[in-house]
Amino acid sequence: MAETGQVVTRIAPSPTGFMHIGTARTALFNWLYARGRGGKFLLRIEDTDRERSTPEATDAILTGMTWLGLDWDGEAVSQFERVERHAEIARQLLETGGAYKCFSTQEEIAAFRDAARAEGKSTLFRSPWRDADPATFPDAPYVVRIKAPREGETVIDDQVQGKVTFRNAELDDMILLRSDGTPTYMLAVVVDDVDMGVTHVIRGDDHLANAARQSLIYRAMDWELPVYAHIPLILGPDGKKLSKRHGATGVEEYQKMGYPAAGMRNYLTRLGWSHGDDEFFTDAQARDWFDFNGINKSAARFDFKKLENLCGQHIAAAEDGALLAEILAYLEAIGAEKLADSKKDSLAQGMYCLKERAKTFGELLEKAHFIIGDRPFEPDTKSLKSLDAVSRGILSELTPHLQNASWSRNGLEEAVAGFAEANGLKLGKIAQPLRAALAGRTVTPSVFDMMLVIGREESLARIEDAAGRTDQ
Repeated sequence: MAETGQVVTRIAPSPTGFMHIGTARTALFNWLYARGRGGKFLLRIEDTDRERSTPEATDAILTGMTWLGLDWDGEAVSQFERVERHAEIARQLLETGGAYKCFSTQEEIAAFRDAARAEGKSTLFRSPWRDADPATFPDAPYVVRIKAPREGETVIDDQVQGKVTFRNAELDDMILLRSDGTPTYMLAVVVDDVDMGVTHVIRGDDHLANAARQSLIYRAMDWELPVYAHIPLILGPDGKKLSKRHGATGVEEYQKMGYPAAGMRNYLTRLGWSHGDDEFFTDAQARDWFDFNGINKSAARFDFKKLENLCGQHIAAAEDGALLAEILAYLEAIGAEKLADSKKDSLAQGMYCLKERAKTFGELLEKAHFIIGDRPFEPDTKSLKSLDAVSRGILSELTPHLQNASWSRNGLEEAVAGFAEANGLKLGKIAQPLRAALAGRTVTPSVFDMMLVIGREESLARIEDAAGRTDQ
């Protein structure tokens, strides 16, 4: 159990596919709430569905959490490995009268519901075995059901939704153990949360009804209820549930799209939660500010433009070394060829002129083509237009001035400005062919930054290559 007063949150995804961005947002809220209070953030893999759970999906969860920077305390817990403990609690409830054996068959339950429907009555199954004499029990398979209260109300005091009341007459005697002896999800979740010392359950509001049903187990076992906070779901831009038709929905897809983890954390935190008018903020600020009263009751809509804007701000604000490490991880994630050490060094050296106005790592690396590309540089269609015969002549005449220049920003600027003035040229008339020669692209850092990053010898060699072209 947790220490007295210590906050313990958890995220409990099912490994049945990719890690959905909504699950990632829920994990982030749990992480922020715990980390901001010196508490623990735990990870449980709810892998009891053996037919659908896969090791690959578990790996996707761990990889997604790690990429997002959501570190968890201790080892990830497998729910499946705890089935004996879950069954033990069901047996305890049988012994104390909080649960009972139900021998009704699927056919009998279906017949009950058909009859109730025909009579216009509630189809909520009422088992005839709830108060049966054990002496009447048949030698047949049975499930274990909780003995839910039939009268009164169950109230969930939710930190986001407020007080939510459920009539007990609408709560069924839910199954705790199936006829094969395996525990149900509803039982397993409660037992795991109690055993893991979870104090705050922060999850999607699609689980709100589950909270009422799960609270029956807490009360039957005389366990303390956790603090509940059911957060609204994420919708697509059209107001419908976020799905593939809106774009990427899996966390790992966002890494492959080149978004920085800090930008994703910032955007997902802001998606359904607010702190005044603050849009851009750091992890430290988010941890300090995050609280339930900032969570909106209405669903949030995913907006790729806002995501890109925030990611651009985080790329610009990032420390160069950390940015390089994340770019290399991005290249690995998309299966790109590894960069040579010399190119990594140049990338680190040139980061200062690459990270401004890049919204994704893909955009940043496009600007960095002059670093990661190889001679001879083949200009793209747009930049090739800047290498006509006149422009190539300008490059040839400029070369001696650059050869004799001091290889510093001031020295290079003076050399180019002096050449432009002497020849009655505007700076743009020189910069465009220089850009095409140095990078083969039209979107690049300034020509002076590029020359400083790649050095004198490489710069002059590329200019010589471009000046000697004969295809324009």
